[in-house]
Amino acid sequence: MQDRKNKLSVVNNILLGLIILVNLYVILAPLLPALLFRVQAHAGTQQQLMKQLHTAPPVAAAPQPNHVVIPSMLLNQPVYDGPSRQQYKILDKGIWRYDRGSTPDRGGNTVLIGHRFTYTTPRGVFYYLNKVKLNDEIGLWWNNKEYLYRVSGIKEVKPTDTAVENATTQPQLTLFTCTPLWLPKDRLVVVAQLETKS
Repeated sequence: MQDRKNKLSVVNNILLGLIILVNLYVILAPLLPALLFRVQAHAGTQQQLMKQLHTAPPVAAAPQPNHVVIPSMLLNQPVYDGPSRQQYKILDKGIWRYDRGSTPDRGGNTVLIGHRFTYTTPRGVFYYLNKVKLNDEIGLWWNNKEYLYRVSGIKEVKPTDTAVENATTQPQLTLFTCTPLWLPKDRLVVVAQLETKS
């Protein structure tokens, strides 16, 4: 009888330990990327990305994948293309270019979408989108050409407000993700206007 009680006590302790670990993960997972951001910012990552925006690539450079660089959020990530029916699979890989939007070489509204936070990927590609401020620079390399944008607007909208995806006459870049972290009921939208292309 005593042996059975000891076994049950061990099982109970193991289950209690697992419950505590799961709860700690649920509580801390959204906060860990913020700590990583501070470490990377102090390590000079932002200055390296700013330098990348303002350094011309070698003339005979090999083709590069389409990618976006946003120094203020320590981001240098590829941009994936694909149809809307595959958006969730693409978003699990990183940044998705909204297929009904434009591309930088055609002008108009280029829309990029990314996850901010999921428990399977706590630091989504747009986790730090809230770090972007007015007048920050964003570099987008598309078909081996660099398009330099400057942030002109930041806002939160409801998920039903699809106007952020609308076509525009002027070339612009629109980035959006879910917000806030704990209860993603809205969309955080960053709009940037084209300054130069090379």
